[in-house]
Amino acid sequence: MPGGGAAGAPGRGASGAPGVPGNGVIAARPDPASSASTSSSTVSPAPLPVRAPLVMIVGDSFTVGSGPVERWNSYAAKAARELGWQLVTAGAAGTGFVNPGPVNRTFERSFTEELAWRPAPDLLIVSGGHNDRRTRAGRVNRAAKRLLELVHARWPHTRVVVIGPIWMTRAPRWAYRIRDAIAVAADEEEATFLDPLGERWSRRLVLPDGVHPTPAGHARLARWLVTALGGR
Repeated sequence: MPGGGAAGAPGRGASGAPGVPGNGVIAARPDPASSASTSSSTVSPAPLPVRAPLVMIVGDSFTVGSGPVERWNSYAAKAARELGWQLVTAGAAGTGFVNPGPVNRTFERSFTEELAWRPAPDLLIVSGGHNDRRTRAGRVNRAAKRLLELVHARWPHTRVVVIGPIWMTRAPRWAYRIRDAIAVAADEEEATFLDPLGERWSRRLVLPDGVHPTPAGHARLARWLVTALGGR
Protein backbone atom coordinates (compact mmCIF):
# COMPACT_ATOMS: atom_id res chain seq x y z
CA MET A 1 0.00 0.00 0.00
CA PRO A 2 1.26 3.54 -0.67
CA GLY A 3 2.63 5.33 2.30
CA GLY A 4 3.73 8.92 2.85
CA GLY A 5 4.47 11.72 0.42
CA ALA A 6 5.96 9.97 -2.59
CA ALA A 7 6.24 6.50 -4.02
CA GLY A 8 6.87 4.73 -7.30
CA ALA A 9 9.65 4.83 -9.88
CA PRO A 10 11.25 8.14 -10.89
CA GLY A 11 9.33 8.31 -14.15
CA ARG A 12 10.31 7.90 -17.78
CA GLY A 13 12.57 10.59 -19.14
CA ALA A 14 13.28 12.05 -15.70
CA SER A 15 17.05 12.21 -16.07
CA GLY A 16 17.09 13.71 -19.55
CA ALA A 17 14.42 16.41 -19.29
CA PRO A 18 15.59 20.04 -19.45
CA GLY A 19 15.64 21.85 -16.13
CA VAL A 20 15.74 18.67 -14.05
CA PRO A 21 18.62 18.80 -11.55
CA GLY A 22 19.88 15.65 -9.85
CA ASN A 23 17.30 15.95 -7.07
CA GLY A 24 14.50 15.55 -9.62
CA VAL A 25 12.81 18.94 -9.25
CA ILE A 26 12.02 20.77 -12.46
CA ALA A 27 12.97 24.43 -12.06
CA ALA A 28 13.87 27.34 -14.29
CA ARG A 29 17.51 27.67 -15.39
CA PRO A 30 19.60 29.86 -17.75
CA ASP A 31 19.26 29.09 -21.45
CA PRO A 32 22.49 27.25 -22.50
CA ALA A 33 22.20 28.54 -26.07
CA SER A 34 22.35 32.12 -24.85
CA SER A 35 25.28 31.25 -22.62
CA ALA A 36 27.25 29.88 -25.58
CA SER A 37 26.58 32.94 -27.71
CA THR A 38 27.98 35.34 -25.09
CA SER A 39 30.91 33.33 -23.76
CA SER A 40 33.32 34.34 -26.54
CA SER A 41 32.44 38.04 -26.46
CA THR A 42 34.79 40.59 -24.91
CA VAL A 43 31.80 42.68 -23.84
CA SER A 44 30.31 41.98 -20.45
CA PRO A 45 27.41 39.61 -21.18
CA ALA A 46 23.84 40.62 -20.46
CA PRO A 47 21.93 38.59 -17.89
CA LEU A 48 21.06 35.21 -19.35
CA PRO A 49 17.42 34.64 -20.26
CA VAL A 50 15.76 31.97 -18.19
CA ARG A 51 14.65 28.73 -19.82
CA ALA A 52 11.28 28.14 -18.15
CA PRO A 53 10.35 24.44 -17.96
CA LEU A 54 7.09 23.59 -19.66
CA VAL A 55 4.80 21.82 -17.19
CA MET A 56 1.26 20.60 -17.88
CA ILE A 57 -1.30 19.41 -15.38
CA VAL A 58 -4.68 17.76 -15.79
CA GLY A 59 -7.05 17.48 -12.88
CA ASP A 60 -10.34 18.33 -11.19
CA SER A 61 -11.63 21.32 -9.20
CA PHE A 62 -8.66 21.17 -6.84
CA THR A 63 -6.43 21.85 -9.85
CA VAL A 64 -8.54 24.22 -11.94
CA GLY A 65 -9.86 26.19 -8.96
CA SER A 66 -13.20 26.39 -7.19
CA GLY A 67 -15.22 28.84 -5.11
CA PRO A 68 -13.14 31.96 -4.39
CA VAL A 69 -9.98 30.35 -5.82
CA GLU A 70 -9.42 30.99 -9.52
CA ARG A 71 -7.30 28.78 -11.77
CA TRP A 72 -4.34 31.15 -11.56
CA ASN A 73 -4.37 30.94 -7.76
CA SER A 74 -4.65 27.15 -7.44
CA TYR A 75 -1.95 25.08 -5.76
CA ALA A 76 -0.57 24.16 -9.21
CA ALA A 77 -0.24 27.80 -10.23
CA LYS A 78 1.39 28.71 -6.92
CA ALA A 79 3.91 25.86 -7.29
CA ALA A 80 4.59 27.00 -10.85
CA ARG A 81 5.37 30.53 -9.66
CA GLU A 82 7.77 29.25 -7.03
CA LEU A 83 9.62 26.90 -9.40
CA GLY A 84 9.54 29.16 -12.45
CA TRP A 85 7.39 26.87 -14.60
CA GLN A 86 5.46 27.77 -17.70
CA LEU A 87 2.23 26.06 -16.70
CA VAL A 88 -0.62 24.76 -18.86
CA THR A 89 -3.67 23.64 -16.87
CA ALA A 90 -6.31 21.25 -18.23
CA GLY A 91 -9.30 19.38 -16.84
CA ALA A 92 -12.54 20.43 -15.19
CA ALA A 93 -14.42 20.38 -11.91
CA GLY A 94 -16.23 17.17 -11.08
CA THR A 95 -14.14 14.98 -13.37
CA GLY A 96 -11.92 11.98 -12.68
CA PHE A 97 -10.20 9.01 -14.24
CA VAL A 98 -13.60 7.37 -14.82
CA ASN A 99 -16.14 10.03 -13.85
CA PRO A 100 -16.77 12.43 -16.79
CA GLY A 101 -18.52 14.91 -14.52
CA PRO A 102 -20.84 17.66 -15.75
CA VAL A 103 -18.59 18.38 -18.75
CA ASN A 104 -18.72 14.77 -19.99
CA ARG A 105 -14.94 14.53 -20.09
CA THR A 106 -12.69 12.13 -18.18
CA PHE A 107 -9.01 12.89 -17.52
CA GLU A 108 -8.12 10.85 -20.60
CA ARG A 109 -10.39 12.94 -22.79
CA SER A 110 -9.12 16.18 -21.22
CA PHE A 111 -5.57 15.05 -21.98
CA THR A 112 -6.44 14.19 -25.58
CA GLU A 113 -8.42 17.33 -26.33
CA GLU A 114 -6.47 19.92 -24.32
CA LEU A 115 -2.89 18.71 -24.13
CA ALA A 116 -1.85 15.82 -26.40
CA TRP A 117 -1.64 17.96 -29.55
CA ARG A 118 0.90 20.30 -27.94
CA PRO A 119 4.70 19.91 -28.00
CA ALA A 120 5.98 17.58 -25.28
CA PRO A 121 6.35 19.21 -21.85
CA ASP A 122 9.20 18.60 -19.42
CA LEU A 123 6.71 17.40 -16.83
CA LEU A 124 3.09 16.23 -16.86
CA ILE A 125 1.13 16.06 -13.60
CA VAL A 126 -2.10 14.08 -13.35
CA SER A 127 -3.99 14.96 -10.19
CA GLY A 128 -7.27 13.45 -9.05
CA GLY A 129 -9.39 10.56 -7.94
CA HIS A 130 -11.63 12.50 -5.56
CA ASN A 131 -14.55 12.37 -8.01
CA ASP A 132 -14.26 8.63 -8.71
CA ARG A 133 -15.98 7.80 -5.43
CA ARG A 134 -18.80 5.77 -6.98
CA THR A 135 -16.46 3.67 -9.10
CA ARG A 136 -14.84 0.33 -8.33
CA ALA A 137 -11.13 0.57 -7.62
CA GLY A 138 -10.27 -1.89 -10.40
CA ARG A 139 -12.00 0.26 -12.96
CA VAL A 140 -10.14 3.35 -11.75
CA ASN A 141 -6.86 1.42 -11.96
CA ARG A 142 -7.52 0.44 -15.57
CA ALA A 143 -8.51 3.97 -16.55
CA ALA A 144 -5.43 5.48 -14.88
CA LYS A 145 -3.15 2.93 -16.52
CA ARG A 146 -4.72 3.53 -19.93
CA LEU A 147 -4.18 7.29 -19.57
CA LEU A 148 -0.53 6.86 -18.55
CA GLU A 149 0.09 4.47 -21.45
CA LEU A 150 -1.36 7.10 -23.78
CA VAL A 151 0.87 9.79 -22.28
CA HIS A 152 4.03 7.69 -22.66
CA ALA A 153 3.14 6.79 -26.24
CA ARG A 154 2.63 10.45 -27.12
CA TRP A 155 5.52 11.90 -25.08
CA PRO A 156 8.04 9.12 -24.34
CA HIS A 157 10.62 11.45 -22.74
CA THR A 158 8.27 13.47 -20.53
CA ARG A 159 8.49 12.96 -16.77
CA VAL A 160 5.10 12.04 -15.29
CA VAL A 161 3.92 12.63 -11.73
CA VAL A 162 0.57 11.36 -10.46
CA ILE A 163 -1.10 12.93 -7.42
CA GLY A 164 -3.74 10.83 -5.68
CA PRO A 165 -7.05 12.04 -4.24
CA ILE A 166 -6.76 15.25 -2.25
CA TRP A 167 -8.66 15.19 1.02
CA MET A 168 -7.87 17.88 3.58
CA THR A 169 -10.39 16.65 6.14
CA ARG A 170 -10.76 13.06 7.32
CA ALA A 171 -10.92 10.87 4.22
CA PRO A 172 -13.51 8.08 3.87
CA ARG A 173 -12.39 4.48 3.45
CA TRP A 174 -13.17 4.35 -0.24
CA ALA A 175 -10.71 7.20 -0.87
CA TYR A 176 -7.86 4.93 0.22
CA ARG A 177 -8.99 2.18 -2.14
CA ILE A 178 -9.05 4.66 -5.02
CA ARG A 179 -5.67 6.02 -3.89
CA ASP A 180 -4.18 2.53 -3.94
CA ALA A 181 -5.61 1.75 -7.38
CA ILE A 182 -4.09 4.91 -8.83
CA ALA A 183 -0.76 4.29 -7.09
CA VAL A 184 -0.51 0.80 -8.56
CA ALA A 185 -1.18 2.15 -12.06
CA ALA A 186 1.48 4.82 -11.58
CA ASP A 187 4.01 2.26 -10.40
CA GLU A 188 3.27 -0.08 -13.31
CA GLU A 189 3.71 2.79 -15.77
CA GLU A 190 6.90 4.09 -14.10
CA ALA A 191 5.40 7.38 -12.98
CA THR A 192 6.13 9.07 -9.65
CA PHE A 193 3.19 8.87 -7.24
CA LEU A 194 2.49 11.52 -4.59
CA ASP A 195 0.00 10.79 -1.81
CA PRO A 196 -1.90 13.71 -0.22
CA LEU A 197 -3.77 11.26 2.03
CA GLY A 198 -0.48 10.53 3.75
CA GLU A 199 -0.23 14.12 4.97
CA ARG A 200 -1.71 15.95 7.95
CA TRP A 201 -3.88 18.88 6.94
CA SER A 202 -5.90 21.36 8.96
CA ARG A 203 -9.69 21.76 8.83
CA ARG A 204 -9.05 25.49 8.78
CA LEU A 205 -7.61 25.10 5.26
CA VAL A 206 -10.98 23.95 3.88
CA LEU A 207 -13.86 26.05 2.56
CA PRO A 208 -17.33 25.88 4.21
CA ASP A 209 -18.31 23.23 1.63
CA GLY A 210 -16.10 20.85 3.62
CA VAL A 211 -14.21 19.73 0.50
CA HIS A 212 -12.24 22.37 -1.36
CA PRO A 213 -9.19 24.26 -0.09
CA THR A 214 -9.25 27.90 0.92
CA PRO A 215 -6.64 30.23 -0.58
CA ALA A 216 -4.44 29.32 2.40
CA GLY A 217 -5.16 25.65 1.71
CA HIS A 218 -3.94 26.00 -1.86
CA ALA A 219 -0.80 27.72 -0.58
CA ARG A 220 -0.23 24.79 1.79
CA LEU A 221 -0.79 22.28 -1.03
CA ALA A 222 1.64 24.18 -3.23
CA ARG A 223 4.30 24.06 -0.52
CA TRP A 224 3.71 20.30 -0.14
CA LEU A 225 4.01 19.76 -3.89
CA VAL A 226 7.21 21.78 -4.22
CA THR A 227 8.74 19.86 -1.30
CA ALA A 228 7.56 16.49 -2.66
CA LEU A 229 9.14 17.24 -6.02
CA GLY A 230 12.44 17.96 -4.31
CA GLY A 231 12.23 21.75 -4.45
CA ARG A 232 13.12 24.32 -1.84
